[in-house]
Amino acid sequence: MFKKILIANRGEIACRVMKTAQKMGIKTVAVYSDADKDALHVEMADEAIHIGPPAAAESYLVIDKIIAACKETGAEAVHPGYGFLSENPKFAQALADNGIAFIGPNIKAVEVMGDKIESKKFANEAKVNTVPGYLGEIADTSEAIKIANEIGYPVMIKASAGGGGKGMRIAWSEEEVADGFNSSKSEAKSSFGDDRIFIEKFVTQPRHIEIQVLGDKHGNVIYVAERECSVQRRNQKVIEEAPSPFIDEATRKAMGEQSVALAKAVNYESAGTVEFIVDKDRNFYFLEMNTRLQVEHPVTELITGIDLVEQMIRIAYGEKLAIKQEDVKINGWAMESRVYAEDPYRNFLPSTGRLVRYRPPEEGTQNGLTIRNDTGVFEGGEISMFYDPMIAKLCTHAPDRLAAIDHMAYALDQFHIEGIQHNIPFVNAIMEHPRFREGRLTTGFIAEEYPDGFHGVPLSDDRAMKLAAIAVFMNEVHAARAVQISGQLANRPRTLPEEWVVAVDDWSRRVRAEETSGGLRVIFLDDAGNRTESHLVRSQWRPGQAVFRGEIDGDPMVVEIWRAKQGYRLRYRGAAAHAAVRTLTGHRLNQLMPEKVAPDTSKMLLCPMPGLVKVIHVTEGQEVKAGEALAVVEAMKMENILRAEFDCTVEKINAEPGDSLAVDAVIMEFA
Repeated sequence: MFKKILIANRGEIACRVMKTAQKMGIKTVAVYSDADKDALHVEMADEAIHIGPPAAAESYLVIDKIIAACKETGAEAVHPGYGFLSENPKFAQALADNGIAFIGPNIKAVEVMGDKIESKKFANEAKVNTVPGYLGEIADTSEAIKIANEIGYPVMIKASAGGGGKGMRIAWSEEEVADGFNSSKSEAKSSFGDDRIFIEKFVTQPRHIEIQVLGDKHGNVIYVAERECSVQRRNQKVIEEAPSPFIDEATRKAMGEQSVALAKAVNYESAGTVEFIVDKDRNFYFLEMNTRLQVEHPVTELITGIDLVEQMIRIAYGEKLAIKQEDVKINGWAMESRVYAEDPYRNFLPSTGRLVRYRPPEEGTQNGLTIRNDTGVFEGGEISMFYDPMIAKLCTHAPDRLAAIDHMAYALDQFHIEGIQHNIPFVNAIMEHPRFREGRLTTGFIAEEYPDGFHGVPLSDDRAMKLAAIAVFMNEVHAARAVQISGQLANRPRTLPEEWVVAVDDWSRRVRAEETSGGLRVIFLDDAGNRTESHLVRSQWRPGQAVFRGEIDGDPMVVEIWRAKQGYRLRYRGAAAHAAVRTLTGHRLNQLMPEKVAPDTSKMLLCPMPGLVKVIHVTEGQEVKAGEALAVVEAMKMENILRAEFDCTVEKINAEPGDSLAVDAVIMEFA
């Protein structure tokens, strides 16, 4: 077995590979850019080599630097992770030329299947059903529009070397083809160093389902169940699960056997994924083959018990697959939520900065329910604008689908992050969405269910009441501690008020709190002071803890909390609320306080996220129409076109291409 391997990647996938390598007794080497000098994968590795500036094109994508790092450390093999150089045949060839093993498939498979255009040509020749489209290289925008018109709208514009939703756009008109083609080329160039683009028909109401395959160097290939990845936003997967709630055994077998046949045709060795688009009648169409480890591989590992990274390493070393097709069994259900550094309340714009607090839920298995968290960050670390916005991949496993969903919601409630914005409220809202829970999915699920973006989840009366009871409990803990400061009780005893007013957002009620042997009884009163209902709160929560864990009337409840002005900020199952507990006099006086009016920024173009200005499309004095492109800002490898919201005249431009801007920086002002 290999004694030392280098991981040519960063973040959570580098850490993930290191865990298995260390379990196998293999030493690991990390590579890092200037931006990653304090990263978790650098800390975890046995050795670490600096490879250049933050930009991936000057560090992680430079083949010669990876080869040099292998030679310097004596690494015998390289695991590429996903993205970066993982599907680059030149990289695989360079490793072979230098006598370094590639923990991935053979070069032919990388060339044929790693290239989206060539893979479709090969699949057609192998009589695999594919989505209609134009498989040749497209020279310019006019040719792209001509091809799209011939195929018929909607069309999918995709980067040939793409992956992870980068360089991918759906276009419903000529105008969208023009915008999408140029953006896709630019993103593909910066992400993969390859700006070739192809276009295919976009199948409406599709489900995205993929088959995991494993092949060795001795001709053995098996399929390892399927994953459903239909919950996507901007072609970027958000939630994955295994198995699929839609696929029956006959379809699973047919898709699996077709995937194996395709893999055998290229003598595939290593882990790989054959992706399919599946329509409402379970007809499936080959989409592409990813010749690498997938981001969502943990859900397959959880339902099968197979360590895919370990299999990749053993296959690369030349070992035969010890697993036969009949050995692969599906056990229970697994969910994966991608936790991204983005603001769901601002159209999911990227968020960068320092992780002031990073407290994930505890990993492990209890009562048949499992939590797994694959991450590459740590508290105090920084989320950089140079790389993918993923913070973690939170996974759960349970005996059935609804149990896995409910356990995911419970795990998300415990996940506490401060310093940057993140998508946990949005993902948690999906866990409770009726359509998701029923498994009625398509790749358009998010766009269809959240057409105007995500604005939080409204609180039901029952949940508002329970959050109010928790706020009263926390207030009692704080108040009880306050009256004991500096030994004041001995000299001048102080007592707490008998009644309070608890407000949750715009809703408020009078309450009385009574200590009992079973916990704190929070009694709600009407305006006349009569008891209406009560809730028993039990918890070991103490001031300073960012997550409340306890029971409400015997039912477990986990709520994320922050101290806020005059109260607490609470988040539960995708809903956020401000709760305040005041004395009767304090409540009366608070109602007299004037509201602060936000400044008018309607005549400014504000930078919606921390990012780099790529293009300014207008000049001072220019008249623009609503919808016209004003500027392009790049953040986390994604280009964002900023458009005019109304007809106006550009009065002043405050930024220029190359500027690095903070969120809400004024890019330009309008007359």
